[in-house]
Amino acid sequence: MEIRSLAIDIGASSGRLIQGTLEDDMISLEEIHRFKNQITNKRDQKGNEHACWELDKLYNEILVGIKKSKSNDIESIGIDTWAVDFVLLNSANEVIGDTVSYRCHRTDRVMEEVFDIISKEEIYNKTGIQFLQFNTIYQLYAVKKSDPEYLEEAKSFLMVPDYFNYLLTGKKSNEYTNATSTQLFNVSTKSWDQEILKQLDIPSSIFNDPVKPGTVIGEIKDELKESLDIEELKVIAPATHDTGSSIVAVPTNSADYAYISSGTWSLMGVETKKPICTKKALEYNFTNEGGAYETNRFLKNIMGLWLIQEVKKELNDQYDFGELVELAKEEQAFKSLINPNDSRFLNPESMIAEIKKYCQETEQVVPQKPGELARCIFESLAFQYKQVLEELTEVTTKEINKIHIIGGGVQNEFLNQLTADITGLEVYAGPIEATAIGNLLVQYIALGYIDSLEEAREIVSNSFTIKNYTPNLSLEEVENNWIKFKELQN
Repeated sequence: MEIRSLAIDIGASSGRLIQGTLEDDMISLEEIHRFKNQITNKRDQKGNEHACWELDKLYNEILVGIKKSKSNDIESIGIDTWAVDFVLLNSANEVIGDTVSYRCHRTDRVMEEVFDIISKEEIYNKTGIQFLQFNTIYQLYAVKKSDPEYLEEAKSFLMVPDYFNYLLTGKKSNEYTNATSTQLFNVSTKSWDQEILKQLDIPSSIFNDPVKPGTVIGEIKDELKESLDIEELKVIAPATHDTGSSIVAVPTNSADYAYISSGTWSLMGVETKKPICTKKALEYNFTNEGGAYETNRFLKNIMGLWLIQEVKKELNDQYDFGELVELAKEEQAFKSLINPNDSRFLNPESMIAEIKKYCQETEQVVPQKPGELARCIFESLAFQYKQVLEELTEVTTKEINKIHIIGGGVQNEFLNQLTADITGLEVYAGPIEATAIGNLLVQYIALGYIDSLEEAREIVSNSFTIKNYTPNLSLEEVENNWIKFKELQN
């Protein structure tokens, strides 16, 4: 019997609706609809300019995709997006203000202001979340400072996928994996941290008790059934944080691996049974995010392919990503390196100018050609992976013998090989559509067609090609440049 569900996976630059068909312990995918997503600069009533998402457009694209799939006997849909961003609703369930993106500069220096109220150590001990200036906690505090009337008017806090679920079903919820990303969620009590909310004067009444991945939010609203010409459709919360969904699709049940969810961001970590909130974890700035089925994602955010995406855009899309990879291969190795996680690369006016400036300031060869820029980015990312790998091993004392790379970055075979070469570990790359696959698998478990996470991962392993990369770079060459890279962190 063929079972069909729909994964709605929306990232920072695009969204897609992927139909999954489960049959005979195999899953196959078909793209139903794809659309662009982008940040738009908007000026509010007070004259402040913010980088914003256009959620109305994204919701309309979701409806277009559902309508395209209506003849395919879809049993359920699930939505995942990026983390940390949110909407506030008033008593009439209207969105208050604009939906500001995490890449907006409104949170510049806000983190330090929050530390004057609550110590860094207290926040980490309670939430276990990596300190990033765009975390929800700092966004809400920025709202508190600039637009206090928004929080006074607010009746509901919904993260982006929660909001779409509300529009589809009329039911409000906060899904667990995304809630944990906010740095407002207590890892011990598994609920919103009331003390932090009180100290920052953020109303606790706007938050819902979290629901776990696999929760059936409800049926699609009757008026939508009529307009979309469908009779029945369940809305299920997968791991609504896209990384949470992608990790469900790691194609192994062994315990000796680290993962890299490779896309706009590179999320590198391991699965643990419990959060790790030690002093060393805080020192290395690791995060503990809730995973599906009682797992904990102990990981670090790395700037990732955002760097090359911005370079490509600045080059007026003259080259596609494959061409930039080929140009990178032709350039001399290790001419210049950057620290990918330097805050200057979060949302610069010019990524190319910022990379050149960084290399000039650190007295390195300044990359000029597109291939030199691309090679600098890829090699720097691979060294960043090596650094995080060493920190992971130290903090968790876990034996890590291989790396699984999943997500869109799987298609960058040059970076995959560099990762094997520089970390010295075997790399297994695939599947590409890990986020959509993980989203679908949680739906199938919720519907009773798959029994467990372990069975789900076996299905992934059976259904998709996983490519292996073996280290082939000399240890001496790696070590010489590893020293150079570490010096850039100081």
